[in-house]
Amino acid sequence: MKYEPVIGLEIHTELKTKTKMFCASRNDPDEKHPNVNICPVCTGQPGTLPTINEEAVKKTIKVGMALESKIADETRWDRKNYFYPDLPKGYQISQYDKPLCFGGELTIPGGRKIRVRRIHLEEDTGRLLHESHVGHSLVDFNRAGVPLMELVTEPDLRSGQEASAFAQELQLILRYLGVSDADMEKGQLRVEANISLRPENPNSKTQIPNLGTKVEIKNLNSFKAVRDAVDYEIKRQAELLEDGKKIVQETRGWSGTKGETFSQRSKEESHDYRYFPEPDLPSLKIDPVFIQDVAKALPELPAQKRERFARQYGLGAAQINTLVADEKLAEFFENVVSEFMDWESSGLDKDSRLAEGFDVAPHAVVDKQKLFDLAANYTLSDLLGLLNKASASVDDIRIKPEDFAEWLGLIHRGVITSRAAKDVLYEMWATGKDPSLVVKEKNLVQIQDAGEIEKTAREVVSRNAAAVSDYKKGKLEALKFLVGEAMKETRGKANPQLLKEIFEKLLK
Repeated sequence: MKYEPVIGLEIHTELKTKTKMFCASRNDPDEKHPNVNICPVCTGQPGTLPTINEEAVKKTIKVGMALESKIADETRWDRKNYFYPDLPKGYQISQYDKPLCFGGELTIPGGRKIRVRRIHLEEDTGRLLHESHVGHSLVDFNRAGVPLMELVTEPDLRSGQEASAFAQELQLILRYLGVSDADMEKGQLRVEANISLRPENPNSKTQIPNLGTKVEIKNLNSFKAVRDAVDYEIKRQAELLEDGKKIVQETRGWSGTKGETFSQRSKEESHDYRYFPEPDLPSLKIDPVFIQDVAKALPELPAQKRERFARQYGLGAAQINTLVADEKLAEFFENVVSEFMDWESSGLDKDSRLAEGFDVAPHAVVDKQKLFDLAANYTLSDLLGLLNKASASVDDIRIKPEDFAEWLGLIHRGVITSRAAKDVLYEMWATGKDPSLVVKEKNLVQIQDAGEIEKTAREVVSRNAAAVSDYKKGKLEALKFLVGEAMKETRGKANPQLLKEIFEKLLK
């Protein structure tokens, strides 16, 4: 029998606020010293009273509006009761039947729309540090009480790849909105997946509506873990059903090293938590003006930026996805394009800023698409390569967009060769210098003089008899070798096309 996977996600996100959800203690995910960002409220001392963090409410509504959720006119806080060492009060202040946001959807790559059931606010727990070598655990309450937004999807996902894609797109949206850094390694974004299987009707495009027994996988801390754990669990459940065995409703963990899920405990139901209204907090009524103000502050979202980049710059999907995946890189690219187009448009004569101090032929026509492609290619190859090698972000670099645009112009106008351009860019990266200054200081202006290039070519030919012989035997790779040797001689300054033509003429 064939089975259809039915997958829903619960995604917890720590919000980026100055203070915690119900007290004035600092919300600092980078604090290394345990139990310093705490107070009587977040450690559950008797007689303390919580107060609502308005910024956390605002950020949650912002996410809801980005996902086209309905925003509640009135919301309520509830106590979720359970005992665990990292929960100082013995209960968690959360939201049960009246969340801040309900409904909505998120489109994943491929165009599938995944429905959102609800988005609500609660407080995070503390953190347990298991000291296995001494046989006990320690509790750090710095995280206890941090604003935690939970998003619950409808069971619309059908594979580990889709589940991972949803989490990645949500992470991107959260970062664009500025509500969270959503760093999975720091636990700021935590994914739980609920998986069940149901029989698929082979004679129809629709599936039998009943759902199978649900299994939850907790604490998936990377997109790869989400994909692999869900796919493993689908396979595990299918094999059990094929063997005539029953699926046990339970909570399971994921072992990345073993590549398999493992049983942790039986799955809790909502009644196990004995929810009841939080007596220390009144219902929260949301002012429509407050919602309107949040709506006005919404930025351009990733999906909107992808559509605009395709329309405005004519880039390919792979280029667009790489740029949009890093908001700062996308902003840098657009600033570069703006400066580059300005220089090229004003460069129809020799009085342009770009031509200053160089012998540059004027351009009669500006091919916008060519300029867009050139900017994207060099941003995503040379600049991104330097960023990745240094594990740096755009904010960390010394190269300004206007200098990178000038560097592109020097390449486009033939002032420097693509080989010399790499040396110029590296110097800009190391020092932050203006590219034209680097070109002049290092004497890297492209050699266009045919006589000078031919002289170098003849010297290379005289020293490489074997390569010359190979070329004359039909081995075209030998010509590339000779051109490369000549480029070394000229420190990458010779016009490569002219150099190739001169070698072909000399070797006839």
